[in-house]
This record gives sequence, C-alpha cells and structure tokens, in this order.
Amino acid sequence: MNMQTKQRPLPLNQYLNNVSAISYGCMGLGGGWDKTPLTNENIAQAHQVVETALESGINLFDHADIYTLGKAEKAFAKVLTQRPELREKIYIQSKCAIRFAENGAPKRYDLSAQWVSASVDNILTRLNTEYLDILMLHRPDPLMELDEIAETLMKIKNSGKVGHFGVANMHQHQMAYLQSALDTPLVVNQIEISLAKLDWLEEGIMAGNSAGRDINFTAGTLEYCAQHNVQIQAWGSLAQGLFSGRDASGESHAVQATCGLVYKLAAKYQASAEAIVLAWLMRHPMRVQPVIGTTNIDRIKACAQAPQIRLTREEWYQLYESSRGHELP
Repeated sequence: MNMQTKQRPLPLNQYLNNVSAISYGCMGLGGGWDKTPLTNENIAQAHQVVETALESGINLFDHADIYTLGKAEKAFAKVLTQRPELREKIYIQSKCAIRFAENGAPKRYDLSAQWVSASVDNILTRLNTEYLDILMLHRPDPLMELDEIAETLMKIKNSGKVGHFGVANMHQHQMAYLQSALDTPLVVNQIEISLAKLDWLEEGIMAGNSAGRDINFTAGTLEYCAQHNVQIQAWGSLAQGLFSGRDASGESHAVQATCGLVYKLAAKYQASAEAIVLAWLMRHPMRVQPVIGTTNIDRIKACAQAPQIRLTREEWYQLYESSRGHELP
C-alpha cells in the first residue's frame, strides 16, 4: 500500500488506489454515550486501536458526529495531535444529519444547509483536522431541499473542507435524486448488511416470488451503486460477533449451523472466524467494504485476514443457505 504524502484531499482515483479494503468504525471510542469527559483510558484505547488498525493494513477510519456524543472524534483527535504525521497516512470519513431529542424537539434527521455546514465545522474541530476525505449524509431527511443541500455540499467541497461525499442508509432512488443536483459524484453508500442481515441479497433472489413480498430492501440499489462506481460499505458487518465467538447456544438452529460452518471454513483457510464472515461479504462482486467496530485488539487483527481469503462459489452459497435457514427457491 502506498502511504507516501500526497496533496490532500486526494482526487478520487488516487483515494481509491490507496484506501484499505476494510474500514475501522470508531463508534466504540470515547467511552460511554453520555457527557462525561474523556479519560486517559479512552485516549490510550484510541491510540492502541489506531496503531493496531494501521499495522493490520487498515487506513480508513469511519466516524459520525453522534458517536459517543462527539467523544469518539475527540478521542481520535488526541491521537492525531500527539502523532500529527498520521494524518497523511490515513483517510477519515464522518457523517452528519442525525439529531437526538432535545429541548422539546424529537429525534430527527436534518439535511438543512445550516445544520450540515455547522456540522462539518464542528466535526473538523472535534477531529482537529483541516479536512475530511469523505463526508456522508447519515440518514435521509424527508424535509431535504434538493437545491439547498446540493449548493451547500458544493460550497463545502470548494472550500477544501471535504474531498468527496457519500450517503448512508439510502436506496438508489434517493441517491439518484441527490446526484441529479450535484456536480460531484457520490462515492459511497453505507448500509447494514451482513451474514445475519440478508435482505440485500433476498430482494434479488426472491424477485417475482410472493414469499419475498415483505423484504425491506429497495430493489436495484446494489446495481445502481455498481453502475455509478459507488462503494458499498457494510455497517454491522460482523453481526455483533454472532458467528465468530458470541455465545450462540440460545440461538436458532440456522445460526448454530452457520457458526459451525464458519469455523469449519476458518480451519480450512487457517484463518479467524471473523475473517470468514467478512470474506463472505467481500466475495460479492459489488465490492463490499466492511466497517468493523470492535475495540478488541485481537479481533481487529483477526478481521484483517479477510482480504486474503476468496471463498469458492459453493462455500459462499453454503453460508448463504445456512444463514437463511432453508434452501434457495
């Protein structure tokens, strides 16, 4: 991997050539989801996690302004402050739009010009960096004004504060609508997909089958992303350890059988169970980029084995069928 210093933010083609196949999700940094101050232990944890990720070949770090109420970004900033040389070796993405209930207002999503502009400035301040490689719109806002958000994003990009834009938890129609007003491409869509979250596959497999009428995934989203060179990122990619070490004794037969298959394949490939779970995602031709959120150092190293594993078609389908609990139609 080429880690030499380049003009930042990087043009898209250079970014894609240098970014790691796995992203580290920073939601677990900063301590609890409360207003208690950062501790020395929180900062030490951030140092250890960042160092382990880099040693494991992971150079993309995923943030959001809400993670531990902003403390995740602040903890990460402590690492950058103490090791400023790292900024040119890593890529940082963060997200905005989610606002929690406050002062009588409910939880809501806010893609207004004022909120997005202020959010970017606040993210940069918390992270103690001059730019983000990617800014992602965290959730779709039903009250989003298309021309307003497009003008706002372009101003942010032209200011040098953000290199590229993406979305999270959006389907193809929302992406196409937003893209229609932007003069720069959306480069990523982060959605929940895993060996335990199969709607992204089921909507295609069950097309025209009445048994698939309740699938909650918009048809064509994967194909739209592939056609428009949008990187699909998978949050929840490890399914909270469901198939890679969590106690599954009380889980369904399908889960237990899938756990057994994961460990069988791990033995075959001389790799970790985490690597098999992620390799299953990465075997899909839509270029899935897993986001891992564990703060366990050993598990970070275990996940980093995934890019070296290419499951066979039969192994991929074995895991798919096992996890869904019954034969394909």
